[in-house]
Amino acid sequence: MIILENDTLDFRFPEVHEDARCSIGFQRTLRIPDDDTDYPLPPGLGPFPLRHLDDHAARLPDAWHRRGGVILPMHQAEAMWIDLSSECGYPFAVKIATGKICALSGDAWVNHLNRDPQDYVVLPEQPWLDGYCVERGVIRQFVAMPLGEGYTVEEQLSGVAAHGGLQVGAYPMKAERYGALLQEQSSMHYFGRMEAPRADMGLAPGGRMRQEIYDDPYGLDAWDQRHSSRCFITVANSMQWMAMTGEPPPLSPPTARTYTEMGLPWFEYYGGDAGAVAGAGKFKTISSVAKIAGAKGNPPLPDNEPIDVSHTVKLGRRGARQVREGAFTEVAGR
Repeated sequence: MIILENDTLDFRFPEVHEDARCSIGFQRTLRIPDDDTDYPLPPGLGPFPLRHLDDHAARLPDAWHRRGGVILPMHQAEAMWIDLSSECGYPFAVKIATGKICALSGDAWVNHLNRDPQDYVVLPEQPWLDGYCVERGVIRQFVAMPLGEGYTVEEQLSGVAAHGGLQVGAYPMKAERYGALLQEQSSMHYFGRMEAPRADMGLAPGGRMRQEIYDDPYGLDAWDQRHSSRCFITVANSMQWMAMTGEPPPLSPPTARTYTEMGLPWFEYYGGDAGAVAGAGKFKTISSVAKIAGAKGNPPLPDNEPIDVSHTVKLGRRGARQVREGAFTEVAGR
């Protein structure tokens, strides 16, 4: 089952194990410059609000109502990172796609897991995902663009603008494998708790960022693919959000330059000895938003000038999420 609670999707599988729970949230963040520089991790600026589509059915386009799920508002001046945590450290395989194109492999969405290439992230090893895995240790940031203009990964790889939004699917570890894993771990620290216009919107590749997507250390057979849940997340622009929900969207975030000039930190995350996936060959053919805009002769992206990031904080596994998300408090307090 999936429960929407505190702007987070809570995936629960009591039929598999009482500890089989994971949470997926969507953090607002800075849009890093799209200038082919590899930037460190930007901060979390608070969660995107999530609402059930069914609660606003009377104001929705029919296609949105039919597919169900949840809706969130996103400014084109900001970006997104996906916040991943597992209740009690219970391992999960999580698939993430935009416009039904996998963010790791570049392949079309399927309802099962693939190992070669790996088309899912593993929790709790992977604390977040900020974008498309374009090469080993590098992603291109998730940014919002209207469907139908050729910017989104969906359009670039499939040639159509049919879906938009995000799709997530969660697969818990098999109960017997989890029990064996607990017995293997004599120390339990590894399993500690990790705390309107009608144009549809899709996600497109923005600037480059240093981020590793970790290899599955358990193997494909560890995951219970008989029990899974998936959810469609519709992305709305600010005017759509207000027209459909009656709520104002969050304020537009600071630019990356403003944030940096305030002396606030960027981040580097180290996952120890965990191996990283190589990145999707299909993503070598995609173009970033800035490159497509230039080819179209459109005005340059605003606030896209290179910045000099001199203040970075190194994060290990313990407390990494709280530190990265805590940057929002610093921004709000100034």
